[in-house]
Amino acid sequence: MILEDTTRIATVPGYVRTLSQQEELPLLRDHLLRLDAASRHDRFNGFLDDSFIERYAARCAEDGTVIVAYIVDGVVRGAAELHPPEGDSLPEVAFSVEASVRRQNVGTTLFSRLIAEARWKGFRRLRITTGAENHAMRALARKFGAHLEFHHGESTGTIDLTKTTEAELADLAAAPFKAGRALISFNSACWKIISSMYGNRAA
Repeated sequence: MILEDTTRIATVPGYVRTLSQQEELPLLRDHLLRLDAASRHDRFNGFLDDSFIERYAARCAEDGTVIVAYIVDGVVRGAAELHPPEGDSLPEVAFSVEASVRRQNVGTTLFSRLIAEARWKGFRRLRITTGAENHAMRALARKFGAHLEFHHGESTGTIDLTKTTEAELADLAAAPFKAGRALISFNSACWKIISSMYGNRAA
């Protein structure tokens, strides 16, 4: 079972939601195939051909992988993957964002939603692996509490889901201000309605 709600990103036209299993293969596959060479290298730690990506997406659709997607006009432009644990291993996460939607808070939103999915499933720790040159992904992982180590050309680390991350603390700090702005807007709207009602009576 997956979380069903969608998350809007205020500054960009798309939204984030968890894909159904039936959607995973075509939407994830097409997104991964659209990645430019550098992005594909960062995502898979090497330059891999289309046939590998097609097989990879098919496996994700069959093995219980949860895909949280950033969608614009029905097209997946970013994806966060939560792979189920195999044997004694930890569940593993992976991310990819197309160049056209970077630097728009998409990665952070995807990461936050994926953390929520993992906690809902009862996972306590996650494993993350990224290319050593993928500086953006490494920074994002650290923001969510990952402790990364460099081995054999890639960075690997774990995220402790029992702890509140730096990103979550930032959201909590911003919450009162967001609530305050919402309350001001609500009060303003109510005042306009009341003023209109009494103004009409006076007329």
